[in-house]
Amino acid sequence: MPQNEYMEKHRKEHGRRLDHEERTRKREAREAHTLSAKATNLRGFRAKMFQQERHKHKIQMRKQIKALEEKNVKSAGEKDPSQPLPSYLLDRNNPQQAKELSSAIKNRRSEKSARYSVPIPKVSGISEEDMFKVINTGKRKNKGWKRMVTMPTFVGPDFTRRPVKYERFIRPMALRYKKCHLTHKELGVTVCVPIIGVKKNPQNPTFTQLGCLTRGTVIEVNVSELGLTTAGGKVVWGRCMSIQTLFSEVASSYPQGAIA
Repeated sequence: MPQNEYMEKHRKEHGRRLDHEERTRKREAREAHTLSAKATNLRGFRAKMFQQERHKHKIQMRKQIKALEEKNVKSAGEKDPSQPLPSYLLDRNNPQQAKELSSAIKNRRSEKSARYSVPIPKVSGISEEDMFKVINTGKRKNKGWKRMVTMPTFVGPDFTRRPVKYERFIRPMALRYKKCHLTHKELGVTVCVPIIGVKKNPQNPTFTQLGCLTRGTVIEVNVSELGLTTAGGKVVWGRCMSIQTLFSEVASSYPQGAIA
């Protein structure tokens, strides 16, 4: 055995430590923290060399991720007329291995984004002063950190308030809506349907989290009782719609025979 392979010789004679795998796993887990510390603390030429190395590593990682998204699919190849097939193989396809990008993830993302694509009208912005009211509680009169929502809101059926000491936003019971009125333009009927959830409020992401119902908010409603069906014959459970009018009994809908 060569002189420089003394580590392999010792490993063959005496074996490894009993906790070798665990120590290796922990060492690999600490590498992320080590790299983060280097990226934060290195300066000058060492920082440039480190960034170049990280850039090359990221390129390799992107290539590996792209390779993992590819999958082998069998496509029916064209039969060569010069090579006749026996009678028991005439009804079979001649599969070929082909490489193509996995479109399942792309289709899933596009369907998820198109699910909430409803016409959103141009609305005027609402300031936080109009939406929230400052609440001063306790001894800290000069530090009003609590806010009371002054617009209609929606909360789910399993909603539970946080303790008063830790509650940041207060949604009054009188302004909580669970149902809304929809008007079908073609049928000319108005129905009261329950609200499933608030999908997007174009005013502010905070308004979306709080479930504020302002003009232009995209909400999902339960239309199962209306008997709407898809082209495949399945019953439509929920549809997304955009709030057009507030504090009225009628909200706009959209064409194609379905409540948007």
